[in-house]
Amino acid sequence: MATFISHSPAETAALGESWGRQACPGWIIGLSGDLGAGKTLLAAGIARGLGIAARVQSPTFTLVNEYLDGRLPLFHLDLYRLTSPHDVVTAGLETYLNRPPGVAVVEWIERWIENWPPAPPHGVRFRRVEIKLSGENDRELVYEDFGG
Repeated sequence: MATFISHSPAETAALGESWGRQACPGWIIGLSGDLGAGKTLLAAGIARGLGIAARVQSPTFTLVNEYLDGRLPLFHLDLYRLTSPHDVVTAGLETYLNRPPGVAVVEWIERWIENWPPAPPHGVRFRRVEIKLSGENDRELVYEDFGG
């Protein structure tokens, strides 16, 4: 488990950008945190690291935004409006969560899973990220990788 302390939105985005540069196909990044914690900002940084030029916005009402013009495709999901894993399956989002052909960034990942199973599906690399507010601009990002 690793911890990154961000003192500004720019630092949070820069962390995401570095993750985007090192991303491999099939990587899932699950984000948890309060409203306004910086989940979408981190996702935008990941997109920039993947070489995606489009403006990244939270897909709260569409559930998923696809960005296909980068080094790898980015599938940005927001599960805020869903309440259970059953809702994820009913909405047809499970495809994005089982070895996506690019990178999947999932806001409110706890709506799909509370704890990643001990053995993720073969080839799936999962990073679980908890973003905690620790000041007006300060954020504590605690993350851990599973699978690979």
